[in-house]
Amino acid sequence: MGVSEVVRGQLVQRFEALLPHLNERQRRLAVATEARLLGHGGVRCAARTAQVSETTVRKGIAELAVAEPLPEGRVRRLGGGRRRAEDLDPQLVPSLMALVEPDERGDPVSPLRWTTKSLRHLAAELSRQGHRVTAPTVGRLLKENGFSLQGTAKILEGEQHPDRDAQFRHINEQVKDHQAASEPVISVDAKKKEQIGLLPMAGREWRPGKQPLAVEDHSFFAGPHVDAVIPYGIYDMTANTGWVNVGTDHNTAVFAASSIRRWWHERGRHDYPQASRLLITADAGGSNSYRYRVWKAELAAFAAESGLTVTVCHFPPGTSKWNKIEHRLFSHITLNWRGRPLTSHDVVLNTIAATTTRTGLRVEAMLDTGSYPTGISITRDQLKALPITPHDRHGRWNYSIAPTGAAAPVPGADDSAAARRQTLTMLADPRLTGMTAGELRELHARLAPAQAARAEQHRYVLRGGRRVATTGRSRALLGDQDEVLITVLYLRQVCPQKVLCDLLGINPVTIGQAIKATRQLLDELKITITPTVVRYFTRAQDLRDWLDGVTDVPATMTSPQQQALTDPHLTGLEREALHQLLEELIVPYAAAIERRRHRQRGGNRRPGTRGGVFRQKITDGDRILATLLHRRRVCTLDALAELFGVSRSTLWNAIRDVQPILDDRRIDIATSPHRYITAREALDAVRDGTDNHQVVS
Repeated sequence: MGVSEVVRGQLVQRFEALLPHLNERQRRLAVATEARLLGHGGVRCAARTAQVSETTVRKGIAELAVAEPLPEGRVRRLGGGRRRAEDLDPQLVPSLMALVEPDERGDPVSPLRWTTKSLRHLAAELSRQGHRVTAPTVGRLLKENGFSLQGTAKILEGEQHPDRDAQFRHINEQVKDHQAASEPVISVDAKKKEQIGLLPMAGREWRPGKQPLAVEDHSFFAGPHVDAVIPYGIYDMTANTGWVNVGTDHNTAVFAASSIRRWWHERGRHDYPQASRLLITADAGGSNSYRYRVWKAELAAFAAESGLTVTVCHFPPGTSKWNKIEHRLFSHITLNWRGRPLTSHDVVLNTIAATTTRTGLRVEAMLDTGSYPTGISITRDQLKALPITPHDRHGRWNYSIAPTGAAAPVPGADDSAAARRQTLTMLADPRLTGMTAGELRELHARLAPAQAARAEQHRYVLRGGRRVATTGRSRALLGDQDEVLITVLYLRQVCPQKVLCDLLGINPVTIGQAIKATRQLLDELKITITPTVVRYFTRAQDLRDWLDGVTDVPATMTSPQQQALTDPHLTGLEREALHQLLEELIVPYAAAIERRRHRQRGGNRRPGTRGGVFRQKITDGDRILATLLHRRRVCTLDALAELFGVSRSTLWNAIRDVQPILDDRRIDIATSPHRYITAREALDAVRDGTDNHQVVS
């Protein structure tokens, strides 16, 4: 007997209302119950009505007959379904742990140690090792073992300066003191340089669906003409206002101080008309580093013109993130830039000026198209003349600059260039270079092709490819001919790099790089620069005075003591004959020393830590002179070392180097009839023209 259509219709209504709300087992039991009530043919009718298989219905009827309850929360009995991969393969989990933790649990040479440990890579490597597993199973096993996707956490601060906390407390005290007196307190720093153009920016902006803003497929431009901006920010801690000077040249100390000067004229003096002091908190590095003399000189000039006592407190190295401007101004500017290319200067200025916060931050921005060349230097003497007073607590990081008016601003680019050109003309004096003007030009002509090739290679590396436009006006502080000149002076041992820096107003890095590069070219072309017999001019003013004729020191002397050492009473030779002998010996001596060094290093010279040029304690001429005096037995070795201002071992090494040259040339040195025990006795004998001495047997 079949099931009537009326019953079938009622069954459909019950199933449609009930089954969607039941789980797998409950649906099976509900359908089985209806089938059992229908009697003969009920299994087929219930199965078709519920759209399940008859086997499922019969399985439900069997479960009703047994009436065995399942544990709470379970739909199927334990042990049902396919066994887990880790149960079938007990070594699967240990092998997986060895891949994801090679340093702790597994092989330190794990095949995936230096690759992305994605689920597919892990599954592929496990399959290669004989473990049949899929990527979803690997993900489940990792989660069950306490793993999750993790990024990096920037919490390691590295080695902390021992005065770190004390400096923080000092800065806090200074800020409270200035704010209590209604004096301005600013936090300064330079934001990352940004290139102008349709370049991708981090972040997202609301736009019509599937219509992203089209930008370049790379994140930077390369070439000689890449327009970029350097935002230098000043954040007023008291007023919660920001002021950004957007530069277009270089992030130098002059630019940093100029930004503070512009803020004061445009904003600061109006907000604090009664101010007599200004507190600046800045990082330890960057363009406002506490190491930069130009930074301090420019602040001294600003203090003089504004009448403010400027106090500067630098954060300890490695703690720049604690500078207020980082998270109270720059972070909000970055958020305002998200997903928006900086296509022009106006876009940069407008997006900065539109930066606000719920706490009331207001920001102003101005474009600075001024020129700020690199390489400007301030001498130690100029720094000492500045009205800077270090604080009792860590004076290098904390100092105050008085508005005495004695400090002059750093010369502008044009003034510095004119003064530098005048100094270079002075240094080209043949008495210093040992060459006529024509010979110096000829030397530069020989080096010019190599210099041009080296410069082009350097520019090629910087721009990442071939030139696509003219390079425009060069801003190099030293031209190719200037680099040749200063290298000749240095190799002739006229003066150390410090004197060249003071004379030209250029920092030691620029001078050192120029000497290093030019000396390499001289070595490649096998051009030798003969050292002079002149000792170093250790002060720039001494060199200027000698060239100007202010001092009467001969070309072969730099001090009264040096002049005394060449006295015929000690050398047994007239000064002219001595000078000729020194000129004759200095070239073979330099060649012999270079041959010995070549053997010692096993090849050509390699640039050292100071660009392959090292300052000598005494010149080659002094070494030869010392050897002559030693052979004449004028005085003891100790007295001779004192006369030349070096140690006994240094002098003895020099004598051992020169003696073979004298022997090869069969130069006989007559023994002096007088010998002195001390350096003072030798100098007194020369000065007095007497023979008062103690003879040493």
